[in-house]
Amino acid sequence: MRPGVQLLGRDDELRSLAQHLDKVSDRGNPSRAIGLLGEPGVGKSALLAEAVEYARDKGFTVLAARGSQSETHLPFACLHQVLRPLLPRADRLPAMQRNALLACFAMGDSVEVNPFFAFLAVLELLVDLARRTPVLVSLDDLHWMDQPSVDALAFVARRIESERVAVLCTSRPAPPPFTDAHTVEWVELHGIDGTAAAALLDARAPGLPPAVRERVLHQARGNPLALLEFATALEPGRYADLDDDLPMTTRLEQAFAARAEHLGPAVRAILTVAAVDDGDELGDVLAAAQILHGAPLDRAAAQPAFEHGLLTASGERYRINHPLIGSALRRAMAPATRQQAHEALARVLSAHPDRAVWHRASAMSGRDEGIAAELERAAGNAQRRGAIASAVAWLERAAALSPDPQARAGRLLSAAELGFQLGRFGRVEQIKAQVAGVSLRPRDRSRLIWLEGVFHDGSTGEPAEVRHLVHLARQATAGKDVELATQLLVGAARRAWWRDPGAELRHEIVRAARQLDLAAGDPRLLAIFALAEPIEQGPVVIERLAHWPADAGGQPDAAGLLGIAAFCTGDFRRAVAFLSTPIQELRAQGRMSLLAEALAIRSWGEIYLGTFDAASSADEAMRLADETGQSLWAATARIAVALIDGVGRGWDTRHDLLAEAEHTAVRTPNAASSLLAGVQLARGIAELGANRHEQAWGEMRRVFEPTDPAYQRIQQVWTLGFLAEAAVRTGRQDEGRSLLAGVERIAGDSPATGSIIALEYARAVLADHESAEPLFKAAMQGASSGLPWHRARAELAYGSWLRRRRRVIESREPLRAARATFEAVGARTWAQRADQELSATGERGWQPTANPRERLSPQETQIAELAAQGLSNREIGGRLFLSHRTVSSHLYRMFPKLGITSRAQLAAVLMQSPDAS
Repeated sequence: MRPGVQLLGRDDELRSLAQHLDKVSDRGNPSRAIGLLGEPGVGKSALLAEAVEYARDKGFTVLAARGSQSETHLPFACLHQVLRPLLPRADRLPAMQRNALLACFAMGDSVEVNPFFAFLAVLELLVDLARRTPVLVSLDDLHWMDQPSVDALAFVARRIESERVAVLCTSRPAPPPFTDAHTVEWVELHGIDGTAAAALLDARAPGLPPAVRERVLHQARGNPLALLEFATALEPGRYADLDDDLPMTTRLEQAFAARAEHLGPAVRAILTVAAVDDGDELGDVLAAAQILHGAPLDRAAAQPAFEHGLLTASGERYRINHPLIGSALRRAMAPATRQQAHEALARVLSAHPDRAVWHRASAMSGRDEGIAAELERAAGNAQRRGAIASAVAWLERAAALSPDPQARAGRLLSAAELGFQLGRFGRVEQIKAQVAGVSLRPRDRSRLIWLEGVFHDGSTGEPAEVRHLVHLARQATAGKDVELATQLLVGAARRAWWRDPGAELRHEIVRAARQLDLAAGDPRLLAIFALAEPIEQGPVVIERLAHWPADAGGQPDAAGLLGIAAFCTGDFRRAVAFLSTPIQELRAQGRMSLLAEALAIRSWGEIYLGTFDAASSADEAMRLADETGQSLWAATARIAVALIDGVGRGWDTRHDLLAEAEHTAVRTPNAASSLLAGVQLARGIAELGANRHEQAWGEMRRVFEPTDPAYQRIQQVWTLGFLAEAAVRTGRQDEGRSLLAGVERIAGDSPATGSIIALEYARAVLADHESAEPLFKAAMQGASSGLPWHRARAELAYGSWLRRRRRVIESREPLRAARATFEAVGARTWAQRADQELSATGERGWQPTANPRERLSPQETQIAELAAQGLSNREIGGRLFLSHRTVSSHLYRMFPKLGITSRAQLAAVLMQSPDAS
């Protein structure tokens, strides 16, 4: 890539990186984060260094960070490396973003911060810089970076597609730090080929005896670092012999350690401190090494470490040349020497109390309550800065140093609670096992019970597990801990929703909830009732929901629970209204995990009401759930997006999003029934839209079969209307009527919108000829009358029935009305069905009207709607967790699609959308 510089055996990789950077430097080309994955010494860092130099030659601004094993506990340490040159520009950021970012680095006045606002600030700084020059973010040894920095950089990497920002990183392969497919495109590196290996070895060590040369080539197996180090180590009179039976990493560490063994005491003291240091200030290392050495040391004392390629300095900062050097130095240390080095650093770092206490803790050989308490306070500092992962590490270290078993258990439970927030379920289970045999303080016993109740909430519904939660809740009720008992029952009820544990156990949840000292209209109580027994408790829940205002009196958490209660009972209008309040609040607070859940539930409320607009909730729910690692809600949203797609344009093969949702259901089988029922409904509706009625029947019939994994009681009710249509079209009226009778018994006198619409429609289409007409009119004038999609379905069915009864002239009016409504709500495949029926009456000549929204992606639609409301690009970016430059780029690209030239025209063109009809 650079004149006069050649990495042997890497021509293809260099060419690919150069092409990627060339595309990023040109405006308008999509960008993607690229990761180099490989074992130590394979050449990842060398390739990255070449890419950095190429980028600089092309005019990029390069921002770089390198991970260090010694720094993994320091929150946002690597992010600070990246942003150090840009921090003077932080004053230009919106106040909320600026304060959040500076709080990450303990540089501002904010006491507590939401990390997602800090992440958005990072994105804004990078894209603002990219207006002037293309930007390369170089991240070496990503696997050693602190988790809060990794989270921030992943947030950025997912949002650079339309920016002149490139992210290149390196990592070891087990496992890669970014595991989802949307963050980094990984390129796995292997050793160089035999010809390149021989050329590299001969260039570095041309005088090796043939036998030694062959041994080096054999041992190195194409690993460039091994070729260079083994050649040096095996030269006569040099450092070490190498055991062929040892792993390559161990042999490399031996070679590096042998270099240091030959250096004097002063430089060895410097290397000892550097190996355990969690910073990059050369002055700190020299000061601590001086304590260790017992005599004054200056920069000149470190010169041999630089000359032997162990350390590198740039100004007042230093780094260890390769992670294996640090690893080798640490392995070679006696425990007492390592403790002395940590103690010396703790003394030097008195101005950095959190770092100092970490080193004091590392210098301990026993337990110490004072140090443990300091570590716990440092964990609190990390948590307030949004560094939850770092706080977990500090708490676990505090627990390890706690002399009192009860204090140790309390700190471990604090770590487990934070681990639950992060979705680290395996680690939470380990901590629960660690404290299981400890005599806990009363409040810690409650905390452990709570973890048992909410852990894996929604993804395990074994009857024994649910019964255990109810038992724990009864114990908490007896102990007057109403809050804990309520939390446990909410967890049990959620599990009952995802997978039915049986009528007896569902009712046991409700009985236990009735014993709580809660008001009759308490949102938590209503959510428990609706999740556990949505049909049986539906009338009571809906009646009590009616007493709440749509915004739940300005209580977003209560509104969220009320929205869940309304959704589960089929009161979809109230569900959408209630959920809109917490969605606004969660968006404003940057609470992306809960926002994804609320959006996913609202998307299904909208679908059941007949609003098929992925831009409203479903698409964003899917993206946010993916980003926050919530597989169940991501699957829920995927099904919604696929169903909307099927109504809007149809699909002939099984939708990729549905396959992904099914995969999630297979991996979490105890949550399968609710997910699979949604999958079957989505497929059934798509088949109906394409007039493939036999396939539609087969897909949706599964939801009604108790032995099928897709069986789900309440979703049967909401699926019934669509299945009834398939039954009529496939000659299965008798079986359809039998299923209708079963649902009528289940639903009873339910006042829920979802139940009434489904029953009114199914009764009409499954009726015999003598009784059908009044039932069709009842369906059109009943619960569906104010819901265009549902009324249009009834009109289509009624018009088709009239035509088959040879009442052709009468059939045209409902068929025309259905066609017009389907087109207006974006149900293109169903509009075509209505037109086919009209064509059969002799009426032809319909041309679908172009809908501007169809030309936009869901995210573009969101941006367009917000811009039409008058929001600025920066305000839109803040709402959607995008940079304002990304918003601007989206608008620039969508104007030609919509046939407009300015945002002032957006409102008018979007008035042609389904929502406006």
